[in-house]
Formats: sequence, structure tokens, C-alpha cells
Amino acid sequence: MKKSIKNLILLPLLAVLAMSVSSCNYNSLVDKQQSVEQSWAEVENQYQRRADLIPNLVATVKGYATHESETLEKVTEARAKATSINITADNLNEETLAKFQQAQNELTSALKSLLAVSEAYPDLKANENFKDLQVQLEGTENRVATARSRYTEAVMTYNSAIKKFPTVIYAGWFGFDAKPQFKAEEGASQAPKVEF
Repeated sequence: MKKSIKNLILLPLLAVLAMSVSSCNYNSLVDKQQSVEQSWAEVENQYQRRADLIPNLVATVKGYATHESETLEKVTEARAKATSINITADNLNEETLAKFQQAQNELTSALKSLLAVSEAYPDLKANENFKDLQVQLEGTENRVATARSRYTEAVMTYNSAIKKFPTVIYAGWFGFDAKPQFKAEEGASQAPKVEF
């Protein structure tokens, strides 16, 4: 009889304890998921800042480098493609992130070509507006790198949390799925070849 009374008291206490632990874990997962979403928003914000600088840069180069229409068109097309890919935290997965990253890499490549063209035009290189845009673009690239780093850190924390026991048991039930990470560009592990 004493044993059954103990069980009647102990079972509800264990149930309350289990519910409070899972509630805390659930709330912690919500916080981590929000951190990933906020970090992703900052990545998008910095890429948008870069996209907003490009028309001014193209217009400035166009004034000096009229013979470089192909390069200017490539930059404009790459910008249009990069800004047409809209990813929200809800549809963020490996596939959509890969498309987004590919478009951003194409834009980066086109910008490098545009900046290389400027070397052939001394008047353009001396133009204050062009210099200012280059500095802003460089600063934006640094901000992009920082935002991506923060996103990567938030995703690592979140993905680790949903894979740990006992959270792994119920994380999927509540829709806490793993978030994708940025991947290095192909060939990024090789140092660039410098020739003089």
C-alpha cells in the first residue's frame, strides 16, 4: 500500500519534471532558430547593400570605359540574377542556399572583371566617385563575410542543439529541422597563383 502511494506521488512529479525539461529545451530551440533567422536576415541585408552599390559603380565605369560594354552587361545580368533569388528563413535549405550562393559567386566574379577593367583607364581610377564606390564595395564585402560568419555560427549552434539527446527525440516533431551551411567555392582551398 505504501509503495502504491509513493508511485502515485512519484509518477506525477516525474511527469512534471519531464515536461518542464522539454519545455525549457523547446524554448531554447526556438531561441536558437530565431538566432539563425536573424543571422540570415543580416546576410541578405549585406548582399542587398552590395547589389545597391553596383548600379552606381556600373554607371561610373560606363562614363569612362565605353568599349567595355560586354563586361558591364555581365555585371548587370549577374546582379539581376543574384537579386532575383529570394530566400526566406522558411525556405532556407541546401538547394536554395546553393542557388543563392552560386548567383552571389557569379556576381562576385563579374565585379572582379569590372574592377580589373578599371586598371586600363587611368582617368577612371583617379575619379573620386569611383574610388568612393570601390571603398564602399570593399567595406560591404567585409560586412558580407562577417554576416556569413555569424550565420554559420548560429547554424552550428542550432544544428548541434537539435541533434543532442534528449532533444533529438522531439525536435523533428515540432519542425526543428537542420539548417544549411555555406560551402566554400570550388577550388577555394588552393592558394591563388601569383606571377610577376
